[in-house]
Amino acid sequence: MSQHSATVSVFASPTSWIESDAVDQCHQVAALDGMIHVAAMPDLHPGKGAPIGAAMSSTVLYPLLVGSDIGCGIAVFPITLHRPQPEKLAARFPDLDHTIDPDDPAWTVLDGDIPAGHTEGLGTVGRGNHFVELARIETVFDPDHAARLGLAAGDLVLIVHSGSRGLGEQILRAHTEVHGAGPAADPAAYLAAHDDAVRWGSLNRRLMAARVAHALGAEPTEPIVDQCHNLVEVHDGVYLHRKGAAPGDGRDVLIAGTRGTPSYLVAAHAGPDANHSVAHGAGRKMSRADALRRGRAKHTVEELRRTPVGSVVVCGDRQLLFEEAPTAYKRIERVIDDLVDHRLATPIATTVPLVTYKTPDQGPGPGRDRRDQRRRRGRS
Repeated sequence: MSQHSATVSVFASPTSWIESDAVDQCHQVAALDGMIHVAAMPDLHPGKGAPIGAAMSSTVLYPLLVGSDIGCGIAVFPITLHRPQPEKLAARFPDLDHTIDPDDPAWTVLDGDIPAGHTEGLGTVGRGNHFVELARIETVFDPDHAARLGLAAGDLVLIVHSGSRGLGEQILRAHTEVHGAGPAADPAAYLAAHDDAVRWGSLNRRLMAARVAHALGAEPTEPIVDQCHNLVEVHDGVYLHRKGAAPGDGRDVLIAGTRGTPSYLVAAHAGPDANHSVAHGAGRKMSRADALRRGRAKHTVEELRRTPVGSVVVCGDRQLLFEEAPTAYKRIERVIDDLVDHRLATPIATTVPLVTYKTPDQGPGPGRDRRDQRRRRGRS
């Protein structure tokens, strides 16, 4: 172990909701051999083995500090639709639980080979906090910056939040089965596999955006933002691990709210004290178990399928509806205020959801029932 712990900085105001368990995790990480600095974002919350919402610099590469969903990120794609009606559009979303068909027109976005030759799960959204959302640009704080991105108030965008699905899991498992929570024995080999997963995650977001665009009768577009928030990169000669923290060194980032609140497009300008990083979302304030228990006491399934902002939620997994309820998350406005107060980011515009897709709706019929049972067995 190193003689001295790394420094830890928490970029949140004293009134922000930050769990002591998450701060404790930051200090546990800071005590690892070779750690230099841990920067905790205002969306910080406890994770498996490492805090979520943190950027961690070290002379040693630790795969566990990136986690299993290598390459997870959020991309924003402009989309043109005439007179969008949330209920009608929700019914037209494709089934993003199923791998993309070989003849799907969305394949036109593929340029080159599929990273690592990994086709399993390609074009699917996954579970947890992943989603695909049709949203409208609402408040524009910086019209010039928005215009450079081709955006104005009232425009529509697709927001895609997903990662490398099973590929990242395989990479982490191959490491932990031999080395546990320890460092990468061969950093170059880990980085080569990791970089494939990062590229795979980006391709996955493009494919899903194209699948949805075609299903809604629109043309696929290039992303105007696509930032990964689970990765490690060599920065100034050291390993910079990000777990639930977006690159903040001069890039535009979409910081996700919840399916019932706005998200924020920001210009990020974080320096070395924040490990060149910004928050990636609102951040959980309730565990999934707590959200499920409290949600069932407070809401019906139907209430959760229509949000306070009037948007529609497509989610056939009832448990996930409760686990991902807007009340399970911190207030996105507080997270953004903390970033602004600490001079890490400047808001460009807000997006407000029209349709948030989590899983396909489980309609009546024996085929769907069997599929739902298989899915439940697979998660147990």
